[in-house]
Amino acid sequence: MTERAPRVRVQRRPVHGVLLLDKPLGFSSNDALQKVKWLLRAEKAGHTGTLDPLATGVLPLCFGAATKFSALQLDAPKTYEAIALLGTTTTTGDAEGEVLERRAVDPAQLTPERLAEVQRQFTGPIRQVPPMHSALKKDGKALYEYARAGVEVERPARDVTIHALNLALTLAGQAQAAIKITVTCSKGTYIRTLGEDIGGALGCGAHLTFLRRLDTGGLGVERCVTLAQIEALDEDARLGLLQPVQTLLAGHAVVTLGEQDAGRFLSGMRRRGPWPDAGAVAVYGERPHALLGVGHVLQGELIPDRLLSPLEIQQILQGAPRAHIERGTLETTL
Repeated sequence: MTERAPRVRVQRRPVHGVLLLDKPLGFSSNDALQKVKWLLRAEKAGHTGTLDPLATGVLPLCFGAATKFSALQLDAPKTYEAIALLGTTTTTGDAEGEVLERRAVDPAQLTPERLAEVQRQFTGPIRQVPPMHSALKKDGKALYEYARAGVEVERPARDVTIHALNLALTLAGQAQAAIKITVTCSKGTYIRTLGEDIGGALGCGAHLTFLRRLDTGGLGVERCVTLAQIEALDEDARLGLLQPVQTLLAGHAVVTLGEQDAGRFLSGMRRRGPWPDAGAVAVYGERPHALLGVGHVLQGELIPDRLLSPLEIQQILQGAPRAHIERGTLETTL
């Protein structure tokens, strides 16, 4: 019997920051996360909301201290590009499902005026029934588990918002009629369901054959790197791909605290100052300049919500290129 080679144990290390990944086709979000976590040898990692294996595009991966703010991206508006093949519906709403029905597509119904009418119909606040093939839970069990068992359960319609929508007639596969969908939408929007509903409104049905996320919360695909690009680099260069933790806080107001107030804020104490009310504030220490956490301001009080630990701040500063931080200064500030 052939003996197995001993498994190499990866030595993990503290890594802090955000890596903007262009998720490849066929990978689940967790598969992509675990692959990059292994490549960086990171101790702690998380993603900011799932993309289906069928989908590609922007998937922000959070490491170390950045995981404390990953939920902010869950609520952010997102932009997608999709192709909905007309005339065929499937069990999953995409190309991975079994065909449910085929209908003839009447090109005379696909006029610019008809597309504009449907576009208006699905722009703004709309209601969606979540697909059975989704991770939403019913009685503690994911809907896709029911679907795989051939059981359909009732799903209440949910309110979502389509901020912007553009529909354009195109061709897919063997010169089949399709709709190219470009959409910016709120949290909780299912693009597969949107494609199906648009196909239904056009009277012929549809399913998605392509889905790509172009932007999430202002983080665009043009800033992303691929798995192949990461793998081609050495370890130091891979770490250089990380964006700072505050990349996730672009929409926050900024407050900078002096040494004494910074230390007290990190201890969870409220601080008073001449700040206007703000629901989301990124708080920095002055010497050295470092992110301390997030909070909100109410009636002149800066109230901590989520804080970095002194150790996390120290690791970030020591790992930052050209930081030139003296240990004594750091310890005094924190």
